[in-house]
Amino acid sequence: MSEVRRLDREILALAWPALGALVAEPLFVLVDSAVVGHLGTAQLAGLSLASTLLVTLVGLCVFLAYATTAAVARRLGAGHDREALQSGVDGMWLALLLGAVLAALLWLAAPWAVSAMGASDDVAAHTTTYLRWSAPGLPGMLLVLAATGVLRGLQDTRTPLWVASGGAVLNAIGSVALVYGVGMGIAGSAMATTTAQLLMGAVLAAVVVVGARRRDASLRPHRAGIWANAVAGAPLFVRTLSLRLAILLTVWVATGLGAVALGGHQVVNSLWGLAAFALDALAIAAQALVGYGLGTGDRERVRAVLRRCLQWGVAAGAIIGVVLAVAGWWIAPLFSPDPDVRVAVAVGLAVCGLCMPMAGWVFVLDGVLIGAGDGRFLAAAGMLTLVVYAPVALMVRAWAPEGAVGLAWLWAAFAGVFMLARAVTTGWRARGERWMVTGA
Repeated sequence: MSEVRRLDREILALAWPALGALVAEPLFVLVDSAVVGHLGTAQLAGLSLASTLLVTLVGLCVFLAYATTAAVARRLGAGHDREALQSGVDGMWLALLLGAVLAALLWLAAPWAVSAMGASDDVAAHTTTYLRWSAPGLPGMLLVLAATGVLRGLQDTRTPLWVASGGAVLNAIGSVALVYGVGMGIAGSAMATTTAQLLMGAVLAAVVVVGARRRDASLRPHRAGIWANAVAGAPLFVRTLSLRLAILLTVWVATGLGAVALGGHQVVNSLWGLAAFALDALAIAAQALVGYGLGTGDRERVRAVLRRCLQWGVAAGAIIGVVLAVAGWWIAPLFSPDPDVRVAVAVGLAVCGLCMPMAGWVFVLDGVLIGAGDGRFLAAAGMLTLVVYAPVALMVRAWAPEGAVGLAWLWAAFAGVFMLARAVTTGWRARGERWMVTGA
């Protein structure tokens, strides 16, 4: 029993600060939803599309955090401290270069991307405005990912917590001031987020630089190191691509169900993201502990981390699910004065709540396999689950009614069918030992 308690302390020491940092990120979207939602339904629907496209773009680059966490943790466990920090510095250079390219592409391609999603003219105008004002913040957003991955690999989840919390407060103040005080509308919300993300990236990068200097790691960009980070992250890019395609497909279906369903989906999806990030705190603890354990060669320890994190994940998912299902009717008025949108939000959250324990299982297993560097399996499994989900989502688009009922069917497909497919594939993999490769 003492060993279980000791493991619990290690998990919670990493998970609690990670929880705060992760929850702070979706709070950006929630604050934007609450502020923009009171401008009108068209603005809220426009934010729904814009935030989904932006989060998709940034989410595809989450390998900057995940691959770096696993690599740094393994090398730290193997006693290679300088190499661990050098890998992290190269990862941050990759983030800056990639962020600059994506910022330019987003600015140019925003109208085309919005048109491809099938938005009406009034919604499309607000969506394009938000995307273009958000584009300059992309280098900061990706730098946050890379620097956070380094710190997680070093088992420091407190620094990202403080930086993310400060960024969330700055974003909230700036959003209200620019949207209503200055009168910029939806553009002000995007500008506030851009400013906060750039400042967060700068602060986190400075912390990593200090650590790198202490371990005699070079701060200059190394072509070989940058390329190694890109290659290591490629399977996780494919894995994330499958997830983002599923999310984009879900938004496309919601768009076809009308403005009420799309507006309601924005709120439900934001709260789902908040809950998912909360559960992902356990996955991050698992990433760091599994990577470190495999670096030291202690497979028994890794298996113990897996079991305990799964127990925590399912239990936390059940608690969060009850809260979402019960509180939906009281939460909905915070985001929209439209009674139809409020009903859609409440019904959608009830469906999400039922599926949340399974989500806790999925997120933890995902974190364990990422920490083990099992990216190739996760890439293949991700594409398989997308193939399973796509026909179900298309049936909802074709047959479900508009409004709240259609949104409920959509979330039953995403939170039910899609997550079940992920639970089966990752659970099957975790039962074996092929993913437990030891060493630096």
